[in-house]
Amino acid sequence: MSGDGEEDTLGGRVRRYAKVGTAVGGLAARLAGDRVFGLALDRPAHAKDLKNALGGLKGPLMKVAQILATIPEALPQEYVQELIQLQSNAPAMGWLFVKRRMAAELGPDWQDKFDTFEHEASAAASLGQVHRAELDGRSLACKLQYPDMNSAVEADLAQLKLIFSIYGRYDRTIDTSNVHKEISERLREELDYNQEGRHMALFADILKDERHIHIPDVLPELSTKRLLTMNWLDGKPLLDFREADLETRNTVALNMFRAWYVPFYNAGIIHGDPHLGNYSVRPDLDINLLDFGCVRVFEAKFVQGVIDLYRAIRDGDEELAVHAYETWGFTGLSKEVIETLNLWANFVYGPLLEDRSRRIREDQESGVYGRDVAEKVHRGLRELGGVRPPQEFVFMDRAAIGLGGVFMHLSAEINWYRHFHELIDGFDVAKMRRKQTRLLKKFDLPLP
Repeated sequence: MSGDGEEDTLGGRVRRYAKVGTAVGGLAARLAGDRVFGLALDRPAHAKDLKNALGGLKGPLMKVAQILATIPEALPQEYVQELIQLQSNAPAMGWLFVKRRMAAELGPDWQDKFDTFEHEASAAASLGQVHRAELDGRSLACKLQYPDMNSAVEADLAQLKLIFSIYGRYDRTIDTSNVHKEISERLREELDYNQEGRHMALFADILKDERHIHIPDVLPELSTKRLLTMNWLDGKPLLDFREADLETRNTVALNMFRAWYVPFYNAGIIHGDPHLGNYSVRPDLDINLLDFGCVRVFEAKFVQGVIDLYRAIRDGDEELAVHAYETWGFTGLSKEVIETLNLWANFVYGPLLEDRSRRIREDQESGVYGRDVAEKVHRGLRELGGVRPPQEFVFMDRAAIGLGGVFMHLSAEINWYRHFHELIDGFDVAKMRRKQTRLLKKFDLPLP
């Protein structure tokens, strides 16, 4: 049974608005007053107030805050430093909720469908929690969505638009309309666990020849739109390997590199949430790739644009760089804006330009990967009147930053150039388009 009785409702939104609006509304009113009286915005203080306002909330807005902290274009450094402190693990819901949710999804005899089912959640996050269970000798993970999440998502997305508008009054460098649209679409998709199960099957197919990457198998008979049951994959957190020997760290990093970029350069698809909790490392250093709620599918021409910009940066080809940005959806680009955007492109592609083993970043910069460069780009774009990042750009950039942070944590030394060229050499737009269409139809997923 679907148990689908929790669609977005007016009452649910009103309850959520009451919680979130109290947190954000007063902040908005004070800022509006500052603007009326001509007072300058104290960005560090405002950022701290925003973090404090969001810190007591459970649900989508917390997840959005974590996403924004890893998208360099979305918010300036003061905001990121505060929002990144928000914890991803919220307190779990109790056993009463679990029994109600499981009965709604699998029927009143749901406990008979498992040999064991742990009362305590093994993990809890912003949209749901995971319980461990056993059936016929198999260890399972049961992912349960929190109640009334449809209403919470819609209410929180409305509040996110308010937050963006507040900030936009003081800094128009980045037009956040596409950022909001992209986050909204991905967040709504995360509520559909049936689709997440299809995403997992899709990635298992794309990565079937990658012996060092593992994806859970879904049990459809024990899954619904708000319950996803899969086999349990054991592994250790990636950060446990920061002090390992260089060969171990390099192996883990390379497996991570392939887990994200083989799907992108082979099928135009990425796992859009490179959060430290979404993968684990096995004793043999293989990677477990987890949580497929946030998946982004790109048109083949977008992938060609990524490759074109790499070649433009490598060869100093300004005309090809303009073509690549326009392929992505940037419009009205002046020579000065192109030069400023290329500061970011040079940073992202830098490790791929040298045919040697090296760290992903060779200076001593610490903190969020790419944050100092993003701030320099932000200042340059502000002086030039701002820019509107295309919608597709948001999560692609987020993946690059998330993975760069992983490689920094591991201090890995890899010939990124050679591994990158293994993926892009012989790239053909038409061939990718045909493959992508076949895969998405096979798993009943929408075309881009």
